[in-house]
Amino acid sequence: QVQLVESGGGLVQPGGSLRLSCQASGFSLKHYLVNWYRQAPGKERELVASLTINSDSKNYADSVKGRFTISRDNAENTVYLQMNSLKPEDTAVYYCNAILYGTISVLRNYWGQGTQVTVSS
Repeated sequence: QVQLVESGGGLVQPGGSLRLSCQASGFSLKHYLVNWYRQAPGKERELVASLTINSDSKNYADSVKGRFTISRDNAENTVYLQMNSLKPEDTAVYYCNAILYGTISVLRNYWGQGTQVTVSS
């Protein structure tokens, strides 16, 4: 069974922190590019952070740069998103995504079911 399962979401006050986890099963994340997306009500899905296969390059949306950190632990087959200094506008459902690239095309593209993050006082 091939799955990505997110966890770690919840309710947090502005200025607080959360760490989201995404565990893979049925395949290894070792050879995959990984991303975190989010989608708020009434808005389109947006890319929050990405991490290359060798973890030698990271990219963040301008809205979260300096506050969020993406990482992976291959031994645990898990990708993380550390979120600090959270703002109400960070409220959304967060999704992890793993992509396996061939030489000229995408071979695999997996998505988790999402986890809710709510930032409110």
